[in-house]
Amino acid sequence: MNPRPPRQRPALSLKGQALALLARREHSRHELSTKLWAHARKIGAADPDGSGEDTDWQRAIDTLLDELEAQRYLSDARFAESRVHTRAAGQGQARIRQELARHGVELPDDLAQTLRSTELDRARALWQRRFGTPAQDVREQARQMRFLAARGFSGDVIRRVLHDPAGDEDPGKP
Repeated sequence: MNPRPPRQRPALSLKGQALALLARREHSRHELSTKLWAHARKIGAADPDGSGEDTDWQRAIDTLLDELEAQRYLSDARFAESRVHTRAAGQGQARIRQELARHGVELPDDLAQTLRSTELDRARALWQRRFGTPAQDVREQARQMRFLAARGFSGDVIRRVLHDPAGDEDPGKP
């Protein structure tokens, strides 16, 4: 007995694809635009002659994105908040800012202030989970510094974490 071949679903429209993507998670306008262009190419709708000029499709995608923003299905601010919430425990402000920039979104001032105020505590918690004990030599200290720097924590925060991992010092002292 031969199994039936899988049924081919019809390709989604641009709006259908956009809503399907947004149903999975938040997207930035830039990111969703890129994915919609890829979808249009996949279904053979965009740039059929390979000329590289598809202003009608660009207009259609921009109009759709404007409509989704007006209906509050798409929001760069909500995307930034979601991304910050997801990444904050393991990354510093610089790394989060860099990731948002890749998605065409700027870190809002209120979220930046929140990240700045909790950066030392988040770095200490991350250091504690990863290492737990102070470095015994310069090589190990450099390794711990690189670990925190790669996650986007500032040099000042890294020095404070490695100097006082438990946070026992008076917070008013430099």
